[in-house]
Amino acid sequence: MSRGLHLDAYLLAFDTRAQSLQDRARAGFLVRAAALAELAHRGAAAEDAAGRVRILSSAATGDPVLDALLAELAERPRSWKSWIRRGREDTLEAVEERLAVLGAVTVADRDPYGPVVPHRPVTMEDPREALDLQARVAALVRGDAPIARVPFTDAALAALAAHGHLRLVLSRHDRHAHADRIAALTDRLADPAPGLARAVAGLNLTMIAAQGGMGGG
Repeated sequence: MSRGLHLDAYLLAFDTRAQSLQDRARAGFLVRAAALAELAHRGAAAEDAAGRVRILSSAATGDPVLDALLAELAERPRSWKSWIRRGREDTLEAVEERLAVLGAVTVADRDPYGPVVPHRPVTMEDPREALDLQARVAALVRGDAPIARVPFTDAALAALAAHGHLRLVLSRHDRHAHADRIAALTDRLADPAPGLARAVAGLNLTMIAAQGGMGGG
């Protein structure tokens, strides 16, 4: 069962052999987009006629990552793309803390006497959940299951893996060979939010623009 799109997106991007994220900057965009998709799927956020995100429900979600994001969304109206770009590192760290509480990862304590590091190392003692999720999403893209029957969460994760260029999950060949299926899976995001589907479809270009050039794989 999904723990939430934002948490699953982190597991999707985690290289269990290297015991690190495939690309931390890339993962920040992915978990941020996934958290927004989770709020849209729950009916807590939608978009207005101008494509700006608006809150439909400010009720607590029970997840501190989502609650913090809801508080951000209340600040001012912005597009999905703008919200994906903003605060992504904070969301990424919050996701790591949440997964640590749930026992999925271990986040190292900060050494007050050690060198300043941009982020704390994260380890995953039991890689099975991440590996199973990565394999399931890859099989979904490569398979032929009717798109309409695919759970929203799985479709969203497949779209994020494809447009986020997660090489752990899908190769460049996979992305080209199954481009039509990826497009159909991405369109599932349009059910709650058409603008979000477009933002996810352009995720790699958004990352390149924001980071001044990133390896695509």
